[in-house]
Amino acid sequence: MMGRIETAFAAASMKKPAFIGFTVAGDPDKAACVRIARALIAGGTDILELGVPFSDPVADGPTIQKADERALAAGTTPDTVFDIVREIRKESHVPIVFLTYYNIVHRRGIERFYREAHDAGVDGILIADMPVEESEEVCAVAARYGIDPIFLITQTTSDERIKKIAAKAHGYLYLVAVLGVTGVRDQVSDEAIDLLHRVRKHTRLPLALGFGISTPAQAQICTRAGADGVIVGSAIVEIIERNLSDNDTMVLELQDYVRSMKRV
Repeated sequence: MMGRIETAFAAASMKKPAFIGFTVAGDPDKAACVRIARALIAGGTDILELGVPFSDPVADGPTIQKADERALAAGTTPDTVFDIVREIRKESHVPIVFLTYYNIVHRRGIERFYREAHDAGVDGILIADMPVEESEEVCAVAARYGIDPIFLITQTTSDERIKKIAAKAHGYLYLVAVLGVTGVRDQVSDEAIDLLHRVRKHTRLPLALGFGISTPAQAQICTRAGADGVIVGSAIVEIIERNLSDNDTMVLELQDYVRSMKRV
C-alpha cells in the first residue's frame, strides 16, 4: 500500500510535478497558520511542508528566520505544531512533512517525537542539520512509525554521499537548488539542473528542487529538466508577511499564488 507522499507524486506525475508548499508552523499564530495551511491546500498544494520553528534555523534566509521569530513569539512549541497538524487532518489528507532541526527532536526524545508526529498525521520528516552518517537511530524509529525520512542533497554533495543518502531516504529527496540559505532568487542555475541530473543517476526516488524557486517560469525550467516536484517556501512566507494585518487578503493571495504555480 502506497503512503500519502508516494501517492501524491504518482498522481502528480500523470499531469505535472508535485507542488510542495512550505510555511512555518505557528506563523503568525496558531489559528492563522491553520488558515494558511488550508489556503495552500485549497490552491492545489500537493504536499504541505511545515517548518517547526527554531531559534537558530541555519539553513534559512531572513524571510523564513523572521517567520520563525514570529511563531516563537506567539508561543509556538512542538505541542502547538502537532495541534496544527491535527486541525489540518480534520479536513484534509494532503501529505504533511516536517522540516525541523535535530535539537528539537533530541530534546523531546526521538521515539516520542516520531510517535506524536505519527499520531497527529505527519507523513515525512526532514531534519535539516542531521548528516546521513548519524541518521541510523532516527531512520529506525521513523520506519517503526511509517514516517518517511527525507534528506537534503546540495550541489557540493559527492556522488558517494548521494548514494548513501538515497539508500536511507524514503518519500522524496530535497535537492537544494542554490549555494547558501533559503530565499527568493532571480533564476534557476545551471548547477541546480546539473545536480538534478547527477542525483537521478543514483536513485528512482522522486526528486524535488527547492531553495530560491518562486515563479511559474522557474518551476517550468525545473519541470523540463525532469524534476518530480518543486518546493516553494520564501515566496509563500513573503505573502504571509505582507498581509499580517489582513488575513482574508492573505488567504486569497496564497490560493492565487499556488494556482499560478500549478498552471506550469
